[in-house]
Formats: sequence, structure tokens, C-alpha cells
Amino acid sequence: VQLQACGGGLVQVGDSLRLSCAASERTFSPARMGWFRQAPGKEREFVAVIHWSGGSTYYADRVKGRFTISRDNAKNTVYLQMNILKPEDTAVYYCAANAYYSGTSYAAETFHYWGQGTLVTVSS
Repeated sequence: VQLQACGGGLVQVGDSLRLSCAASERTFSPARMGWFRQAPGKEREFVAVIHWSGGSTYYADRVKGRFTISRDNAKNTVYLQMNILKPEDTAVYYCAANAYYSGTSYAAETFHYWGQGTLVTVSS
């Protein structure tokens, strides 16, 4: 399964941006899909996750209230709507998925499929 992320770009502080990530195989049924990000010189960090069955979501505190993760089951696509963007949101954003684990550990190691990353730059 390949994940294709897109939607990154250069925006101003306070702007909005929507990322999307599609799984290459329509028959792929993930347990969870999520987003991580990695800023220059920093480690990759968890951003948001959505459980495919039921649609429950969980967010990192830094983005809670500003970012919204959603899914389109028919398209096997996950979205990340990012509002009120800040300079500290600048990072490469990666989508991720796992096929079986539906627990509440959101460590990167629990995700087995990764997209190539899309760069989001928030300019002040």
C-alpha cells in the first residue's frame, strides 16, 4: 500500500490549508490513519489520528482546536484541515496508516505505512 500526500504549500500566518492523503489500494481497509510532522532540526511528532471504524479522532495539544482530521471511506482518503496556521506549524507533514492496530498509542512505531511527506511553510 502506498500513501500519496498532497496539499502543502507556502501560506501566511492565520491562513488555512488542507492536506489530503490517499491510499493506493481501494481494497485497503486501515484501522487508523493519521498525520505526523517534522520541523527542521526536530524529531517527527504526532499531529492527529482518525480511527477508520467509528471515526473517533485524537489530536496533539499543539493543534487541538485549529486542525481537523477527517476521512472519506469510499476514497480511502484522509484529510487534515489546518486553520489559524502559525510559524511553528512549519514542517514536512507525513500521513501514516496501520492495518490492524486500533489502540490508543499514537507513537510513530505503531504505523506501518507512510506517505512521502508534503511541506507546509507558514510565513510571518
